[in-house]
Amino acid sequence: MPDTTLTPPAHTVPVAFTRAQVDWLPWLEPMAPEEMTERHRLALVDAVRIKSPYFRLLARDPDALEARTRADKDIFYNTNAGLPRAERELAATAVSRLNGCVYCASVHARFSATYSKREADVDRLLAEGVGTDLGESWNAVVAASVALTETPLALGPEHVARLRADGLDDLAIADVIQSAAFFNWANRLMLSLGEPALP
Repeated sequence: MPDTTLTPPAHTVPVAFTRAQVDWLPWLEPMAPEEMTERHRLALVDAVRIKSPYFRLLARDPDALEARTRADKDIFYNTNAGLPRAERELAATAVSRLNGCVYCASVHARFSATYSKREADVDRLLAEGVGTDLGESWNAVVAASVALTETPLALGPEHVARLRADGLDDLAIADVIQSAAFFNWANRLMLSLGEPALP
């Protein structure tokens, strides 16, 4: 008779959303730092990302990685106009919470809490989900992000009107959409290539 005992996993998968540090383990072999060429290293954009198995895995296609990273940095770090950084991170957190991406939710919840100083609200979003009441300003950002995540056509004029009523201009509304859309894609990529793990 075959042995059907299960070998315990080498890591523990988180069972709840959290702002705490979470690791990510790939299901495919990332590139080893020593096998990365200058082109692979340039595609990382930030040299420190060589420590991340996620970015070393994506480096197998350096052109795609570089385009992905430059888009990410422009959406979240270029805050000369438009939406403040806290709300961009809120959009990413809401999308990640809805999609079930524990790793991305932890990263962007930390950023949103840091930039907004609204740790309790961010924790409630993680614990209770995207339907929790965070006040109209944040509710409008979450509602637009959730609609776009569920299906792009669900994001309608009523979401834009709600954001505009809260004082967001065209650039800020575009930032909500870009932050949500980028993480809708990023969550699906991350969820299909690996899983979160407790440090």
